[in-house]
Amino acid sequence: MFAGSDAVFVAAGIASLNYVLMGKPGVKTAEQLKGGTVAISRFGSATDTIARFALRKIGLNPGKDITLVQVGSGPDRLSAALTGRVTASMINPPSGFIAEKKGLAIIADVPKWVWSFNTPAQQQRGSTSRNIRIRCAATFERTWKRCTKCGPIKRRPSKALGHYMGSGLDRETLEKSYENVMTEAMYPKKQYPSLEGLKTVLDDIAERDPRVKSAKPEQFVDMTFIRELDQSGFIDGLYKKK
Repeated sequence: MFAGSDAVFVAAGIASLNYVLMGKPGVKTAEQLKGGTVAISRFGSATDTIARFALRKIGLNPGKDITLVQVGSGPDRLSAALTGRVTASMINPPSGFIAEKKGLAIIADVPKWVWSFNTPAQQQRGSTSRNIRIRCAATFERTWKRCTKCGPIKRRPSKALGHYMGSGLDRETLEKSYENVMTEAMYPKKQYPSLEGLKTVLDDIAERDPRVKSAKPEQFVDMTFIRELDQSGFIDGLYKKK
């Protein structure tokens, strides 16, 4: 995305990211990070982008105040922080919850800042409206659906979640990892594109592409489709069924 791009965003997608920057034992502040290293998975990855974003948010300059190092997977980044091989690591659940249990401190909590991630781009009018309707319904199914006979359905991680995150994880950590994602902050009920979130993304891209510095979030947003769906009562109707 850059100034002059014809990309138009019509729905929120994922509105936040559940990564945290956690220091090694004894490192609890941004000041203590200066001159140190931060573990990411690899250069050019999501953890690379998010780490640079988070470091700037806490007043540090990636590449000047901090050196980013490629470490690998979430468990590898967790291990690097726990053993002190790096000053801090960019991690997400379940590694973040494991780190908290072991006493590591959160230095930067990325979900506190609005992001705009995986936002659908505009297509033909009919298919765009249909896709946004499906997205809103899927958000309801994932996060808020209740059984009409039994009341609220307790959201439990599936066997697949345990399989991909590690069979050795305890039930509490698995459930916290699941609930950490399935929230209003991550998946807004009303999928309006976030101008604040898009500004965050534009500011990040502008660090590497000077063409983006003059771009405004409003240039890349069309609220027409989600507003029409909202005004039709479709979204409110989903949650009245709870």
